[in-house]
Parts: sequence; C-alpha cells; structure tokens
Amino acid sequence: MKTNQFMELALEEARAAGARGEVPIGAVVVLDGAVIARSGNRTRELNDITAHAEVAAIRMACEALGQERLSGADLYVTLEPCTMCAAAISFARIRRLYYGAEDPKGGGVENGVRFYAQPTCHHAPEVYSGMSEVQAAEILRGFFQGKRD
Repeated sequence: MKTNQFMELALEEARAAGARGEVPIGAVVVLDGAVIARSGNRTRELNDITAHAEVAAIRMACEALGQERLSGADLYVTLEPCTMCAAAISFARIRRLYYGAEDPKGGGVENGVRFYAQPTCHHAPEVYSGMSEVQAAEILRGFFQGKRD
C-alpha cells in the first residue's frame, strides 16, 4: 500500500521522536479529513511508559475536541500498536486504524494477543496494515542500528 499525506505526517513524527532519543514511532488522528492531533513517542521525555505515540495523539485529540471518545476518527501510526495502545484505540472508539510496519514481537493487533479479535473487545476499528511499511521499518531499523554502533 502506498503512502498518503496523513501517514507522511506520522512518519515525520516518528523521525522527530527518534531525533529526541525516543523509539521512532509517530501517530496522527484525523477527523473529517483534518488533522486533530499528532505525536511521536514521549516515554523517555515524560518518564511515562504510557506516553506511546498513539496514546499521546489520542489524548491530544480528545482534549482538542473536548470529549472522551473519537467516534468517526481515523488513526495513522507507523508501527503496529502494542496491546496497551490497541486497547486505547478501542476505548476511544477510533473508526479506522492504519499502520505501517508489522511488529511480530510487540504488536497487539495482528500479532500477539490480537486484541480486536477477543470476545471481550467492545469496539474494533477497521484495520489497514502495511501503509508506508518500508519507510516505517527503515526508520526503526536505522534508529536501532545507530544504538548498536
């Protein structure tokens, strides 16, 4: 699947996160074709293990809209969300999830617990994987290679 303008913004957020020393993951919340919020990982910056890109962007979007749910909104993220983020996406009632690189080790959507396939999941977004997968994976690979060098 090729990239689009919203995934490009998520990739920008991922690069910015990497430049800050964070694991380079970016997320963008879109509602009615407009960007409502965007963020990269901020776990180290904020000393907050819940400050993943997805959670940060969801928090910002809810604050911007003055509501706790994001029904009708779409989320673009560069890496398959972990279980915590998959749950936050579900609880926020995100309509569609688009993500780039697959995460066989830590993903919670199509890997791991497969959160949305569980009978206890109250809301499952439409999921579209592989958008800008190569670019997203390259950003992550380059970041971790730099850590090893």
